[in-house]
Amino acid sequence: MAETSKTTTGVTVRRAAHAARAPRGSGFRVVGAVLVLLMLSSSVPSALYVLYQQKWGLSSGTITVVFAVYAVTVLAGLLLFGSLSDTLGRRPVLGGALVLAMVSMALFAGAGGPGLLLAARAVQGLAVGLATGAMGAALLEMAPASRPALGAQVNSAGPTVGIGLGGIGAGLLVQFAPAPTALSYLLLIGAFAVTLVGVVRMPESAPGAGGGFRVVPHRIHVPAGARGRFTVLVLTIIAVWSVGGFYLSLGPHLALSLLESTNYLVGGATVALLAGAATAAQLMLGRTEALRTAVLGLCGLLAGLGLVLLALWLGSAAVFLVATAVLGTGWGAAFLGSFRALSTLADPAHRGELTAAVYVFAYLAMSVPAVLAGMLTNIHGLHRTSVGFMAAVAGVCALALLATLRLAARIRAEGSTA
Repeated sequence: MAETSKTTTGVTVRRAAHAARAPRGSGFRVVGAVLVLLMLSSSVPSALYVLYQQKWGLSSGTITVVFAVYAVTVLAGLLLFGSLSDTLGRRPVLGGALVLAMVSMALFAGAGGPGLLLAARAVQGLAVGLATGAMGAALLEMAPASRPALGAQVNSAGPTVGIGLGGIGAGLLVQFAPAPTALSYLLLIGAFAVTLVGVVRMPESAPGAGGGFRVVPHRIHVPAGARGRFTVLVLTIIAVWSVGGFYLSLGPHLALSLLESTNYLVGGATVALLAGAATAAQLMLGRTEALRTAVLGLCGLLAGLGLVLLALWLGSAAVFLVATAVLGTGWGAAFLGSFRALSTLADPAHRGELTAAVYVFAYLAMSVPAVLAGMLTNIHGLHRTSVGFMAAVAGVCALALLATLRLAARIRAEGSTA
């Protein structure tokens, strides 16, 4: 028994020593590339939804269901396999996620109707959910020793960078390249294959790697003492991802309608503008106190939503584009501030449980309102539905802003920090 204990201890020490010696730079860049590529691939269909609608005669409700399938399967993959890389290792989990991503791209490329489109979105969501936990941990573990905060920054900015590049890249290919419903996905298969080679060759960073395949679903739990603050902050998460879900599903269609354009690049550029503005806000406010960042973001969201409503009333494409940029700035800041504030509500041992609860609200907010909007669009039209949707989200933002200001005032009175 003593010999077994000694052997186990020796293996643990060797793993820790290997993680300490492993070159960080190349592995960090590979994982960053995986994050951006996965998020990029998730936004490519958004630029193609209008084309799918025209080609196959799909309703807006069907399009939003296709989008919602992605959000639901990301959540399922995250909750079921979010901690798998802690025991199996970062490399095998990321490798498996990349293989699934390539399968989903092949399904997209071969889709001839909504059935394969739904299947492709489901497999893609599972790939992203599987990879999310491994990517987040690996970026923190492999961050350059001279810039330890870089891991958290890439974790925060990588998704919006990928979404923006995917929107504009797919829009360009759809408008100017042949085989518009296949080429983007075929190129992504090649890109995923290259990054898969990089993942295979990168060092393993998980201290407990090699423990075998063990699925331990994330527990969803909010500590009793934190539930009041959680309720306040999660209102911002709901508002942020309701906007994100709408733009990623129906935003390109709305942009083409307002611009009275048939140029598919417009739809992708709308997604890219929203995500690009969000990324810029996150980079600028990275060192600002969490609740202050959330308040600034909510003000930006309210201003952007007001401008969107003005654009719809005037039928102005120029105002809509300005509104999207303002909305994106608020989107990025509000998410960054609220997520950072939420992450402090639990001790490290229970942070995963709290994070799982945040993701549940985020992905439900991304999918459920978008599906409702799609169904209402079939009845009332895109313009009227968009007005009602933006007004409702503005109401949630106003409630979240008032509650967050009260929370910040209470925290200042108590002499603590968020």
